[in-house]
Amino acid sequence: MLNTVLYDGPKGTPLLIAHGLFGSARNWNVIAKRMSATRPVVVVDMRNHGSSPWFDTHSYPELADDLAQVITSPMDVLGHSMGGKAAMVLALTHPQQVNRLVIADIAPVAYTHSQMGPIDALRSVDLSRVKSRADAIDQFAGMDTGLVQFLLQSLDVEGQRWKLNLDVLAAQMDKIIGFPDVTGHYDGPTLFLSGANSDYVQHAHRATIKPLFPTARFAKIPDAGHWLHAEKPRKFEATLAAFFAV
Repeated sequence: MLNTVLYDGPKGTPLLIAHGLFGSARNWNVIAKRMSATRPVVVVDMRNHGSSPWFDTHSYPELADDLAQVITSPMDVLGHSMGGKAAMVLALTHPQQVNRLVIADIAPVAYTHSQMGPIDALRSVDLSRVKSRADAIDQFAGMDTGLVQFLLQSLDVEGQRWKLNLDVLAAQMDKIIGFPDVTGHYDGPTLFLSGANSDYVQHAHRATIKPLFPTARFAKIPDAGHWLHAEKPRKFEATLAAFFAV
């Protein structure tokens, strides 16, 4: 069972949040707290991330099944990036468990870019020399500061370890950047929300999205990239609130 963090709120349809690659539930702390003002919010650590169990595989059908085990009654589901792909497969394979669906800056397609760069960077850190986050920062020469701060949220300083199953994530990278061959469709309300400065969700992808999610609507957050929820949190929250209010 995945590690979950519950933000208790007023009675209503709970919201389940699934984070992206190299992330964790803690990345969504601020947004989850704010959204719990109107309903319960459950944020998970995906498998091979955070405090959730490590497995030898990391496919989207498995990630979707992990999410399904967390859901005891229909929930609204929000997934970002890798978590968005898992949420899509969840909705396609367990539609009865998904009330409404929000996919943040990802499409049900295979991408050509790899995410091995961050894995190589994390592997290069000499954890035996890390007594504080500052010690780790010094070893990320030349990397984007924002990316480094994000990756450091998965550093267990006391245990001198990464809370990421780097070997499995590397071995399963083709599955992570890909998308499985899933049949069927999800007819519930669906929003594909992307950053206006991101190219993860392109107009050409709609030909793939619509047969799987016939009711899909599309929106963009101005001046935001792939990390739209972190770059423009208030606009992100307002867009979600408007979608869920319909």
